[in-house]
Amino acid sequence: MLNQQYKDCIQACLECMEACNTCYHACLKEDDVAMMSNCIRLDRECADICGFAVKAMQSNSPFAEQICKLCADICEACGQECQKHEHEHCKNCADSCFKCAEACRQMAS
Repeated sequence: MLNQQYKDCIQACLECMEACNTCYHACLKEDDVAMMSNCIRLDRECADICGFAVKAMQSNSPFAEQICKLCADICEACGQECQKHEHEHCKNCADSCFKCAEACRQMAS
């Protein structure tokens, strides 16, 4: 049975993964895709680690805390990159990334 802290972190990871996937797809449609390359790359990495963290928590992995620490670091980096851009999808993604980073840090502490 998952405790509430795991459930909150899982929800934050799922929301972040969705925001990163949305941002990723929207960035690919921007006029200057090359300018968005770091954002695109970090969106993919962040969505992937969020999905992995969810699986780790759902399966009660003995490595869940370490995975969530890494997830927090990647979410933070993605949020910082998205903050550099004025696009609405980037702003939404940054907000989700920072919320997820905080949830993952709380879960891992």
